[in-house]
Amino acid sequence: MLLATCRWAACLSLCWGCLLPRLAAQELQLELRYQQPVAPDSGAFHRLTRAESWQPAATALIICDMWDAHHCVNAVRREAEIAPRVDVLADTLRRQGATIIHAPSGCMATYAAHPARQRAVDTPAAAGLPADIDRWCDQIPSEEAAAYPLDQSAGGEDDDPADHRQWAQRLAAAGRNPRAPWQAQTAAIRIDPTRDYISDSGSEIWNILSQRQISNVILVGVHTNMCVLGRPFGLRRLATAGKQVVLARDLTDAMYDPHAWPYANHFTGTDLIVSHIERYVCPTITSDQILGGPPFRFAADQRPHLVMLIAEDEYHTEQTLPAFAARHLSQNFRVSICYGSSSHREKIVGIEDVSQADAVLVSVRRRALPTADLELLRRFAASGKPMIGIRTASHAFALRGEPPAEGLAVWPEFDAQIWGGSYSGHYGNELPSTASVPQADPASEAHPLQVVACLLADFPSGGSLYKTAPLLPGHHTLLEASVEGQPRHPLAWTFIRDDGGRSFYTSLGHVDDFARSEFETLLSAGIHWACGLPLPSLSDIQTQNQRYAAGSGRQRP
Repeated sequence: MLLATCRWAACLSLCWGCLLPRLAAQELQLELRYQQPVAPDSGAFHRLTRAESWQPAATALIICDMWDAHHCVNAVRREAEIAPRVDVLADTLRRQGATIIHAPSGCMATYAAHPARQRAVDTPAAAGLPADIDRWCDQIPSEEAAAYPLDQSAGGEDDDPADHRQWAQRLAAAGRNPRAPWQAQTAAIRIDPTRDYISDSGSEIWNILSQRQISNVILVGVHTNMCVLGRPFGLRRLATAGKQVVLARDLTDAMYDPHAWPYANHFTGTDLIVSHIERYVCPTITSDQILGGPPFRFAADQRPHLVMLIAEDEYHTEQTLPAFAARHLSQNFRVSICYGSSSHREKIVGIEDVSQADAVLVSVRRRALPTADLELLRRFAASGKPMIGIRTASHAFALRGEPPAEGLAVWPEFDAQIWGGSYSGHYGNELPSTASVPQADPASEAHPLQVVACLLADFPSGGSLYKTAPLLPGHHTLLEASVEGQPRHPLAWTFIRDDGGRSFYTSLGHVDDFARSEFETLLSAGIHWACGLPLPSLSDIQTQNQRYAAGSGRQRP
């Protein structure tokens, strides 16, 4: 098999011991992740989870289009990585009593004499097949008002052109159609001839589910934005037909080219499709919930995980920050956004993501949090990982002299300990201020962010000037400003915390600030600097803004 030549040996060197199945469990204990709107028509979504117990005998695993070859060689490489893990998952579920259905579409002739294929063909027809069960499904009603997150109109291939040409030559030399070279499922995923099923037919698979009284279905395989969603046995059809269907989000991959809108990292493209699925189609799980150990992650996915905490009611960062992240962080970061609850002021929904974060951005204003939630953030800060703050982050967890309610906690020292600041209020909104670059100390070396900060010289702040002086030792002031007749105050600075961690803070962040590419450059550069990544330039930001806006009229799937 052609695919078998692409790194199977390396993949099979995985430590199977860390993937040993927990076969003693009577039921599958799963945590289903889904999304709900923060508020009606807000465009923002909370990521939520719910625990469920599934009986293995009432559960099926469908392996979608894990072919032995593909026209996109990068897709082949990524499939080669996940195939061994899919095989372990299938074997684990099989031994626990679940049904395994192999669905390599278009390859049924290869399996005409295979017992697993014959088993599917011989399954009695179910009464009352769902409408259109044998047809591709491009969209279901819940998606109709949604903006599809990727432009896949060109097919989604992300190959290097030279690699693609060589791969096509190899396929042709092997007697395969370079545009549709698949002939079977990859040999890396074993098919049990005594128990499994092989089918790419929606009605046949529905017959299997009905005959075996299966109500729960897990889908794995490729490609998330095409076959996994749209096949007759895919997520859309099964969800609308009433099955409890979930996607194993760590064992899938999208057909997405980062040169297409929204110009994101390939793995961010997959995340965007997963997010769309969680909002409009069905929940998702990860394979570690069944296998133990960590979730699967592609070797090339080196994006730091940035968690944004957004819970303020004045500057609309619940709108500006996600839009900023989509344009300027999606290439280098995996971004999770946790919003404040609209009904419980003390709750930031999903704050537990901080425990898995590589960096945290704070846009919170005067919130007392449950003690355990604030302790989670304290532990993160103490770990020395990067922290970024904008605007109200200086008084994120401080109340105005009032004690927190029972069970809640505040962190009045947050400004000093995390940002090195001493916020004491702000000047009037009617008093204009303009940013300037402070005079450099001849004895100090230039800061990497100083060139970026110079772009904001003479920058008119969109909001009132915060009183942030004096800063603690260990800071580097990048920008400052004043109002007439008053002392100057830092606008943006970096700080090395007691734990050694890098912090970047700016008191800018008014909605009008986000309308300026100079501010977006500063914020993006501050985030990249804190995480030790190369800094973007103003031209990078302006180009991305133009490309993103021009490509935002996206195609339907």
